[in-house]
Amino acid sequence: MPKKSTVKRAAAAKKAGKAPSTQAGEYVREEMEELKKGNPRVANRKQAIAIGLSEARKEGVKVPSPPKNSASGKKASTKKARKKS
Repeated sequence: MPKKSTVKRAAAAKKAGKAPSTQAGEYVREEMEELKKGNPRVANRKQAIAIGLSEARKEGVKVPSPPKNSASGKKASTKKARKKS
């Protein structure tokens, strides 16, 4: 659950007409602080970013959802195509 101050800063950014990425940055910044403090909820930097963006989406920030396809999925499909020929 994000802190009230984080929600307040994100709302101020929205009111000022800032981009959604700027608004979501407040939530990511909060998670990075938790990572620096050694909170067991966050294991690494990438996870902190993912959690921050997820919380921003829950709070209503219009951040695009993560991509459906991944690099590992593309590699697997090309390997299958090579095996058939």
